[in-house]
Amino acid sequence: QVQLDESGGGSVQAGGSLRLSCLASGTIFGFNARGWYRQAPGKQRELVASISSGGTTNYADSVKGRFTISGDNAKNTVYLQMNSLKPEDTAVYYCYAFSLNSNRVYWGQGTQVTVSS
Repeated sequence: QVQLDESGGGSVQAGGSLRLSCLASGTIFGFNARGWYRQAPGKQRELVASISSGGTTNYADSVKGRFTISGDNAKNTVYLQMNSLKPEDTAVYYCYAFSLNSNRVYWGQGTQVTVSS
């Protein structure tokens, strides 16, 4: 059983920064990709950033240049550094991990990020 625990959400003013963390625990055989989605009220869940097991990163156009995803394999943790936050970044952020071996996507419980103008 895999569990993903997120932390680091909160409320900030526009222009501020937050760092989200996602710790994976349980039976881990290695993930092919990990990352973050977000969902704002009334909107569909969208991919924010991802990182492959080889270190390749991918970002939504709306966050390029402001957000950075990174991973610490020794700690089984993925981070999302969010700078220059905007009110439109307000959403619940969900950590995910994909395993090709089990053909499954695992999800965290979500963490709220609120950016005020």
